Amino acid sequence: MSTLRFASLGSGSKGNATLVECDETCVLVDCGFSTREVEKRLQRLGKTPQDLSAILVTHEHSDHVQGVARLSRKYELPVWMTAGTYSHCRQREEYSFISVFNSHQVFSIDGLEINPYPVPHDAREPAQFVFSDGALRLGILTDTGCITTHIRQMLDGVDALLLEGNHDLDMLMNGSYPQQLKQRVAGRTGHLSNEQAAALLRDIDCSRLQHIVAAHLSEKNNHPDKVLESFSSALNCSVDWIALADQETGFDWKELTVIR
Repeated sequence: MSTLRFASLGSGSKGNATLVECDETCVLVDCGFSTREVEKRLQRLGKTPQDLSAILVTHEHSDHVQGVARLSRKYELPVWMTAGTYSHCRQREEYSFISVFNSHQVFSIDGLEINPYPVPHDAREPAQFVFSDGALRLGILTDTGCITTHIRQMLDGVDALLLEGNHDLDMLMNGSYPQQLKQRVAGRTGHLSNEQAAALLRDIDCSRLQHIVAAHLSEKNNHPDKVLESFSSALNCSVDWIALADQETGFDWKELTVIR
C-alpha cells in the first residue's frame, strides 16, 4: 500500500514551498526561497534536492516562484506550470525542463495523481492542486480571493487539507496597509480571510479529514489564535487539532492513512 504524506518548508509572504510525497515520488509545490535556503529546509525534513521528482508552480508571484528556475537548473528538475504562468515567468528568467499542464486536466508524476484546478487570484493563470495515491486525497488551497463552486467540488471529502487563512478582516482594515493594498488583499482575486476559509470548511464534507493545516498567514494582518479559533469553530473540534504552517519552519511531515 502506498504512503501519502506532506510537509512545508515555509508558508507566508516571504516564501512558500510544500512537499508532497507518495512512495518514491516527491514533488515540491512552489519554491519561494533561494536554493541555499531550500537545501537547508529540505535537510530539516530529511530530504535533499536529489530526492525531488518535480516542481509544481501555482502562479508567478515571487513568494511562490523566485527560487524555481535556479533550483530546477541546478538539479535538472522538471517544472510544471500553466501556460499563462509560464508566459509570465519566462519573461523574467530562463526556465529549463518545462512541462505545461491544463488546470482542468488530471496528470500524473510517477505514482502520484495530480488534479489541478483554477482559482480567482491576481495572477496570469493561477492553479491549486488535489493530490491522490488512488485511495487518499490531499487538497491544497492558498492564494485565492474567494471560494467558487468548482473549488468546493474539488475539495469536498478530501482526507487532508492545507488551507489559506491569510488575514483577519478587522486587522487588515484597521492596519497599516495603504487602502489600495487592503482592497487588493480582501478583494475577489486577493487572499482568503479566516472567515472565508471557515465558511469553506462548513460547506464541504470534512468527515474524512485526518489533517487540517492553516497556511499563508499574514504576519501583519492575522494572528495564529484567530486562525485556530475560526477553523476549530467551523469544524467543531479542539484548537489543538488544527496545525499551522509557519513562515520560518513550515511544518513537519503529516502522513495520511487508509481508515478501514
